[in-house]
Amino acid sequence: MNDTKSLSHTSYRCKYHIVIVPKYRRMVIYNKLKADIGAILRQLIERKPDCKLIEAEACPDHIHMLIEIPPKHSVAQFMGYLKSKSALMIFERHANLKYKFGNRKFWARGYFVDTVGKNEKVIKEYIRNQLIEDKLADELNMKEYIDPFTGEKVKTSDLSRLF
Repeated sequence: MNDTKSLSHTSYRCKYHIVIVPKYRRMVIYNKLKADIGAILRQLIERKPDCKLIEAEACPDHIHMLIEIPPKHSVAQFMGYLKSKSALMIFERHANLKYKFGNRKFWARGYFVDTVGKNEKVIKEYIRNQLIEDKLADELNMKEYIDPFTGEKVKTSDLSRLF
């Protein structure tokens, strides 16, 4: 499978796994906002003629994307464009968020980016299963409360007496 693209004097295969997070990791990417934020991000990526969204998943407090960005655009420039324009569009469509997010800053300052290389299939699978993996990790992190004096498991209704 030859998935290399080319510009006038360049052949490339530049695919990036990018994760962006709302400010303070607020869990706002739920229900109707999830679909709307996804549509906004997809629309902005399609506006860049050479950029392509390959895979994406919106988790409750972050978004994973697999994006193809040609070498004529830097990742930092592209992310600045994506985060700034999407924040303006989100606040335009959801005016009530202006009060929760002062100064019209929806996204956290940074982002995670990793080159995909020849592992595109693995990264696609990882992004698709991200919600399931997050739920499994949460279940594994559930605390089992044990009474320090008797060593027996404590019912959730009895937790108030321990603290």
